[in-house]
Amino acid sequence: MYFSIVIPLYNRPDEVDELLASLSEQTDMQFEVIIAEDGSIKKSEAVIEKYRDKLSITYFEKPNSGPGLSRNEGAARAIYDYLIFFDSDCIIPSNYIENVSRFLNDHYVDAYGAPDAALPSFTTVQKAINYAMTSFFTTGGIRGGERSMERFHPRSFNLGVSKKAFNDVGGYGTMRFGEDIDFSLRLLKKGFRAALIPEAFVYHKRRSTFKQFFRQVYNSGIARINLHLAHPGSLKAVHTLPALFVSVMAMICILSLFFSLLLTIPVAYSLIVFLDSLAGKRSAKVALYSIGAAWVQLGGYGLGFLSAAWRRLVLKKGAFKAFEKKFYD
Repeated sequence: MYFSIVIPLYNRPDEVDELLASLSEQTDMQFEVIIAEDGSIKKSEAVIEKYRDKLSITYFEKPNSGPGLSRNEGAARAIYDYLIFFDSDCIIPSNYIENVSRFLNDHYVDAYGAPDAALPSFTTVQKAINYAMTSFFTTGGIRGGERSMERFHPRSFNLGVSKKAFNDVGGYGTMRFGEDIDFSLRLLKKGFRAALIPEAFVYHKRRSTFKQFFRQVYNSGIARINLHLAHPGSLKAVHTLPALFVSVMAMICILSLFFSLLLTIPVAYSLIVFLDSLAGKRSAKVALYSIGAAWVQLGGYGLGFLSAAWRRLVLKKGAFKAFEKKFYD
């Protein structure tokens, strides 16, 4: 089975170097690579040339439009019937294509999603953010691990879809944030079959600082309300948990001025995160940073959600974006 791998790219020559190096070491080389340079200032053409003899690469430049529309332009250049989308900050295990090909040959589905993990070489902050994005005690627990797309919506950092399904739903929409969930919801509404392939994980660097991470999750909170308006019924009770977390913790901080024992609640949550991360990451330093990552994730997402709910659902204002120019940060 052959695949067309599509990668949107913005000012990330070092990252795409690592990504292409990992793709050049696949045990199954039945794929092409399509790279969409999305209006970058730091271009990656010199990096791409290093891999011309190792990979079948199509590289093109385009005006900046965000990753969703860049993926569409890359997909339009694909020569094979099954697309795979990666983010530029991913490193692909050597047996990834082999695992995906085996799964699809045995249990063909129109689309699949897959998880992510952290390499030992990642920074402490990146490992902590990886914990926050996958843990049961953060919104990682909300994402779920089910094999059905009814509960699991593939994210575009690691997503595969047949070209037929992709074209039938019109590719990615114009949403700059939450575009991958919008895409998954449209696939689901069209009746396409999907699955989670646990063995097809990637090493995902995600963000490098807590400031960048906050921007990402704040935008994700806004996107959830936008998705609710675009897809009525898609907003579930679990999606409100970060907003509830922010509201409850804010109330605790206020009431703790009169009842200091209430502070044991955020302290207890932080301790749970520390111990859970320590058990999984086996590093006290990463576990300590995981506390910060968990608070940033739930706090940022919750604040973005509440802000969008107020402006869009209560005040009935139109769509808005935060940190739009910093999307790839």
